[in-house]
Order: sequence, then C-alpha cells, then structure tokens
Amino acid sequence: MIAQFFWKLYMKITGWKISGRFPYEIKKAVIIVAPHTSWRDVVIGLMARSVLHLKTARFLGKKELFDGPFGFFFRWMGGIPVDRFSKQNTVDQVVQLFNEREELLLGLSPEGTRKKVDRLRTGFYHIAKKANVPIIMAGFDFKKKEIIFTEPFYTSDDEAKDFKHIIDFFAPVQGYHAEQGLQDLKTA
Repeated sequence: MIAQFFWKLYMKITGWKISGRFPYEIKKAVIIVAPHTSWRDVVIGLMARSVLHLKTARFLGKKELFDGPFGFFFRWMGGIPVDRFSKQNTVDQVVQLFNEREELLLGLSPEGTRKKVDRLRTGFYHIAKKANVPIIMAGFDFKKKEIIFTEPFYTSDDEAKDFKHIIDFFAPVQGYHAEQGLQDLKTA
C-alpha cells in the first residue's frame, strides 16, 4: 500500500503516463519490454508493476544473484532464479515454471542486454510458443515519458512475420539512450 502510493506519486511528479490497456484477464503471459538501454528501465518497470497492480509479474535472473546475501532482495523484487548451467535449457526451465503456476506474468528484455543489438534474442519467443502463452509488448518511451502496452498476441507458424510485428512496434520507441534503441533492426 505504501509502495503503491510512492510509485503513483513518483509517476505523477516525473510525468510518466500509461498508454494502452493492460489485459488483466490474461493470467499467464510473456511481457517483452524494450528498448532496454539503461538501469533506469528497472525503475520504470517497478513503477508500472506497482501502479498497475501486477502482483504476479516477475523477471528472470541468473541463479548466482539469488545465492548470495542479497538473494532475498531479488526474490522480493519479483525475481525468479534460472540456472544457466543446468542440463535443462533455460527455455525449458521457464516453460516448466509456466506449467507449474496458475498465474505468471514474466517480463523479459528481447535484446537480452542494455547494449545496442543488431537482432533480438529468441528465447522469449520460444518460451511463449512452448508454454502456449501470449506475448504482450511494453515499450518504455523516455522521450514521451510513456509506457505503451499492445494487445497480446500468440506466436504463429511464421516466425519472421511475428518478429517483424515486434520490431515494427518497438522501432519508434525511444529508450533512455535513444541511439541504442531498436530503430535500426532489420527484419528477415
């Protein structure tokens, strides 16, 4: 309650707004958030999660982050540890999480890094496809101070078409470091 009040106040003071409707009726989804260009994206993500009451929204983190003295902090923030060195690959580990839970909204960066990329990673896509959950796109536009949500969509049999749809949505969205955005990505 206090955290939510803080985040609503922060949102008002900083001038951020939410555009588009978050589909609360969906209990399981992969939420791809981009462009990921700064640590500030985490702050905006925490704000959005609190203001929108997305209690089941989580993110993935390497298992080692959760082993140390700050492991409780990462869990409290909504982190889910993933063992990158497991015999079971990361996609299958996450699909298993979706299969074990009644509700899971999993936020992921399709770039996989804050650096400039020339193509998107595909893990999020394969997770959504194998778990049979929709993808919701969330753009963090620092120029407009706007968090933009799209209608959810399921992966199709045309991966190239799906990635074109994703890149077309994110290309005009300006991250904190605009030059690191997705505007230069090519589709197939």
